[in-house]
Amino acid sequence: MTMNRRDFLMSTAVLTAGATVKGLASPNETVRMAVVGCGGRGQSHVSAWSSMPNVEIVALCDVDEFRIGEKLKYLEGKGAKKPATYVDMRKMLEDKNIDAVSIASPNHWHALQTIWAVQAGKDVYVEKPATHNIFESQQIIAAARKYNRMVQQGSQSRSSPALREAVQRMQSGELGEVYMARGLCYKWRDTIGKYPDGPMNPSEKFSFTPGGRPEPCYDSAYLSKVDYDLWLGPAPKRPFNRNRFHYNWHWFWDTGNGDLGNQGIHEVDIARWGLGVTHPTKVSAIGGKFMFDDDAQETPNTISASYEFDVNGKKKMMTFEVRHWISPHEAGIDEGKPGNTIGNQFYGSKGYLVIDNYNKYYSFLGKDQKPGPAATAKDEHWANFINAVRSRKREDLNAEIEEGALSCNLMHLANISYRLGRTLHWDAKTMTIVNDHEANKMLTREYRAPFVVPKNV
Repeated sequence: MTMNRRDFLMSTAVLTAGATVKGLASPNETVRMAVVGCGGRGQSHVSAWSSMPNVEIVALCDVDEFRIGEKLKYLEGKGAKKPATYVDMRKMLEDKNIDAVSIASPNHWHALQTIWAVQAGKDVYVEKPATHNIFESQQIIAAARKYNRMVQQGSQSRSSPALREAVQRMQSGELGEVYMARGLCYKWRDTIGKYPDGPMNPSEKFSFTPGGRPEPCYDSAYLSKVDYDLWLGPAPKRPFNRNRFHYNWHWFWDTGNGDLGNQGIHEVDIARWGLGVTHPTKVSAIGGKFMFDDDAQETPNTISASYEFDVNGKKKMMTFEVRHWISPHEAGIDEGKPGNTIGNQFYGSKGYLVIDNYNKYYSFLGKDQKPGPAATAKDEHWANFINAVRSRKREDLNAEIEEGALSCNLMHLANISYRLGRTLHWDAKTMTIVNDHEANKMLTREYRAPFVVPKNV
């Protein structure tokens, strides 16, 4: 199901030429947003859009009616108009008054929901990772181009003035030749425990996820308000289990991509951006599930990935590491915050630069490592999307979907390397893994009808 890169580029160029664009009548016209996925990250979407001038949330969509109810109460408390509510996104997309769709559903839904939305003439803000596999990365770009829509991945760091300054400094040569980037994702992740299939005991009032978010007990009364088949969507049919549902879906290949594709995809994107690379030539990853006797979490909670790039005949290197438990801080990142170290390090011939979490950088120059330029600034990613929806200029998007998909592909290749236990050699011209039939089968998945990412978008 892979697509030849030349054919892909030709087809999208032809399709884009015939696309029609729905735009706003004036720069001050209200942008009408629909939010799909009303969980923990969905709350951030609802909060952001409802706080912006000339932006209105006109629809909420989730397979879980309990979560919809939470967001309705939140909006009512802010004095906002009551939005329409939907369980099935396909029904929501029939509403011609929706300008843009904001997607915060589980990873396995991101690409298909984005494709549906752009086919319906909507712009899209989609959470990272925008795709669940490399085939979806190709198709999500093709759809955005064919229907000429603004599609932004939720990589907030791309809209941080501080990080944009850091990248500009590296690309201008202040660090000399930047030859290596290192991404870090050391995040406290506790055991997920063990739970049987089916509803939980109603006597247990609350459960807690490793993400720290309280969830109501998944008893029969709760599950009667959940469309579980629709939640599964493209994934294989499985009996309900709390450990594969809200949040913990990250740790299973059917629905998630592990912490490399959860928290880690932010740092993977920053590392690729700062290093100034696109496609790797070689990818190798090792790791495993260390500690804890709990349910069969499939994704590794510890992984180390290495990438090699060829940039105009010169090699560059990138590494990425996920650790899940007790870890020291490195390079001062998240200093004073026990438990987590989230950030990036870049190494150049004249010094090194550190990205501390999302919105801060500092540098050290020369052999004596004297402190160099540094800055801290809050990101403006939500506003960047709205501005592009108004301007209709794809180049105004700081994390346009093609950039997002390139970073997703690095994550997908590392996960394939880990699962197969061998190094992969990537051919960017054919978008395939060289001489590895088993690995190439993992560039896509078996979709459960009718939730199929189409070959022809």
